[in-house]
Amino acid sequence: MSQLRDIVEITARSLVDNPSKVNVQEIEGEKTVVIELRVDKADLGKVIGKGGRIARSLRTILASMGRRINKRVVLEILE
Repeated sequence: MSQLRDIVEITARSLVDNPSKVNVQEIEGEKTVVIELRVDKADLGKVIGKGGRIARSLRTILASMGRRINKRVVLEILE
């Protein structure tokens, strides 16, 4: 697994009530990496956070990691 995927999965599993329903997929393109995060519907708010703070923080971390490999990283949080 890549470091990008690992950081999202570990963080999401620590936040939710149903860690077994956390699913992270990485789709790598030429200049972009898309990380798809799927969680249980009841845990969606916990991953997004109040006012989107947790999601924004995760995206910031991923963007800085992406700069190292010269790729744009996009985090999509799906139901």
